[in-house]
Amino acid sequence: MGRLKGKVALVTGAAKGIGAAIAAAFAKEGALVYVFDIDAVRGGEVASGLGGSAAFLPLDVRDETQWRQAVERVLARWGRLDVLVNNAGITGFEDGFVPHDPEHASLADWRRVHATNLDGVFLGCREAIRAMRTTGEGSIINISSRSGVVGIPAAAAYASSKAAVRNHTKSVALYCAEQGWRVRCNAIHPAAVLTPMWEPMLGRGEEREANMAAFVKDTPLRRFGRPEEVAAIAVLLASDEACYMTGSELHIDGGILAGSAATPKGRAGDGA
Repeated sequence: MGRLKGKVALVTGAAKGIGAAIAAAFAKEGALVYVFDIDAVRGGEVASGLGGSAAFLPLDVRDETQWRQAVERVLARWGRLDVLVNNAGITGFEDGFVPHDPEHASLADWRRVHATNLDGVFLGCREAIRAMRTTGEGSIINISSRSGVVGIPAAAAYASSKAAVRNHTKSVALYCAEQGWRVRCNAIHPAAVLTPMWEPMLGRGEEREANMAAFVKDTPLRRFGRPEEVAAIAVLLASDEACYMTGSELHIDGGILAGSAATPKGRAGDGA
């Protein structure tokens, strides 16, 4: 408790899923948290649930003017920004299945995914840098994905956008170091973490159970990750404990990038 005491933190896409879990973890550790989201109803509910240590501000991460105004409001209230988590993102399947493979994806659908996942991160990083330079220190945390490390044929736009986030994180980290600031930028790469983003792909009833099992069959730990597990890593990166980490990538993927999936074997003594 108290690892982020007094730090002013912004979390985008914080109305649900990983963003909401990060906002809750930050508040628990003593941060003053701003819940940023395009969904005012859910975002307001998340902020209210965190008590006096949190507030909601509406933000469409694709909008340059909204970014500038939102950060200006935070600075007017507190005079500084210590932590930004660029978490807002979409898969492109939110309204149902549309082709997102390299042959059949439309340019409009490709651009829509990149506008949120990549342009939103660029704008967030830019505004955070401008705010953090006044104190010369801070932590920017970008939520990328395992999909940004490997190819995903059926979700090419999502994979491309997350790969770009991975690389931009390093550019931001190096730029801030060049300026002599203690502003760090790191990326978290979750794999299959069970959030509302997965719902369009999971289905219901027996189909849902089968789909869930199929999605994690190649994951050595054989389960979905939990938003709280990603939030724990974000707390570390936001804290002063990670002050020598910048340009780094932290993978939370149940072991899938370690190599080929491991098949669980029987316990010692059970005859296996």
